[in-house]
Formats: sequence, structure tokens, C-alpha cells
Amino acid sequence: MTEKCNDQKCYKHGHVRVRGGRMEAQVVSANAKHTVSVERPLTAYLSKYRRWARENSRIIAHNPACINAKLGDRVVIGETRKLSRTKAWTILEVVGQKGEKHEGV
Repeated sequence: MTEKCNDQKCYKHGHVRVRGGRMEAQVVSANAKHTVSVERPLTAYLSKYRRWARENSRIIAHNPACINAKLGDRVVIGETRKLSRTKAWTILEVVGQKGEKHEGV
């Protein structure tokens, strides 16, 4: 998993620094080249109805060749500078593979 890559947008082997937020999420789409879509669950309180609502937040993240996260993996992502029009996050590590049980964040 930690093979050398020549990706300039890789935070290990390229010229991108990770700063700002870090979070754990699950990969829900890995169809594009070097790009994944990750999703994390959120809960929001609606005071008018005195109820909790469940929501999902999707973030587009860079997937370096040396990490190569797959669909269903749990990953840690970190905030970077803008890498493209929609990407400002990159995958830092794969925490759990597809099919593994994982306790909440």
C-alpha cells in the first residue's frame, strides 16, 4: 500500500501540505481517476419539531496512487489547498477495508 508514487498532488511524495480539518469517512464512489467521494453521517437537532434528523455529508477527495482507496473503505481525510475545482481534501490513510466491522467515530 505504501509504494512510491510520482503524483505531484500526493501529500507524501508531492508538493501538497495538509492543514486544517481531519475526519474519518467512508468511500462511496471511486469511479474517477485519482478522485473519490466520501460520505460521513451527521445528526442535526431540529428545535421546531424537537427531533433529531440524520443527514449525510459528501466530500470529494484526492486519492493518491500510493494509497489507492477502494469503494467501501473507511478512510481518514485531511484538508489541503484547492487541488481542482471541486477537490480540497486528500486521503491520508485507510483505516478499515471493505467488509470490516467498525465502531463509530
